[in-house]
Amino acid sequence: MTHIAVLGSMNMDLVAYVDKAPQRGETVTGREFHTIPGGKGANQAIAAARAGATVSMIGAVGNDGYGVRLRDTLEHSGVDTDFLRTVEGASGTAHIVVDDEGGNSIVVVPGANGTVDHLSPGDESVIATADALLLQLEIPQAAVLAGAAAARRHGVRTVLTPAPAQPIAPELLAATDLLVPNEFEAVTLTGRTDPREAAAALLDLVPEVVVTLGATGSLYLARGTEPLVVPAPRVRAVDSTGAGDTFVGALAVALAEEKPVREALSWAAAAAALSVQRVGATASMPYRQEIEAQYTA
Repeated sequence: MTHIAVLGSMNMDLVAYVDKAPQRGETVTGREFHTIPGGKGANQAIAAARAGATVSMIGAVGNDGYGVRLRDTLEHSGVDTDFLRTVEGASGTAHIVVDDEGGNSIVVVPGANGTVDHLSPGDESVIATADALLLQLEIPQAAVLAGAAAARRHGVRTVLTPAPAQPIAPELLAATDLLVPNEFEAVTLTGRTDPREAAAALLDLVPEVVVTLGATGSLYLARGTEPLVVPAPRVRAVDSTGAGDTFVGALAVALAEEKPVREALSWAAAAAALSVQRVGATASMPYRQEIEAQYTA
């Protein structure tokens, strides 16, 4: 079975649902509030596990109630938490406002994630046995770089989601095999507003790029190839939180299973389309049989 390692964040998502998101200085009344386990690392781990992979999570939670629930959620989804450490203090939180169009705005408070600034004993051995290592930027870049370097030493494919958008160390990009930004992150990294131009510019830094385009689908480009645009299924979005992570987790599984790129992108898009029709991040992620039913070649 495919083995995916994930080095990244664990957050409790504190989600408020509103008709319209507030502007600066404005107060609005929400209609619902939920606490939902999330964090980009945990999201991608659960997405990959539900898509059919064996998954190992590397990261940290606090010794609070949120930490207990975050660990339990991963384990319930079949993710190995032997290398998820518990540290003194609060777990990470993400404060999310979701509007009626399914859009969201997010404030992340790192908490325990901020302590993950290096690899701990045993982490590299887990990475070495994986088919792919999934990375994001909700933990200190020093740890992300250490994980990518370890993967490179052992010939493991690295997949980096450059979120939250921020400057990325050249050493980290040099150790990245596949970069998966959304449109905003691609603009931030390159200054190019056109996705094709942004993807082409990113190929100076990494060998493969997938720019996610929301409801439009995704754009794939590799060195020496023509751009490949793969549309997403048309669905009514209820909540887009975690959709990008669902896409990345499913894509990593599909590529590790050696699906052709177009098929892998369509399969991942099917997973993401299912997730946006449901509330929450981890709570919305589909299982493999659901993806197979949604997927059309």
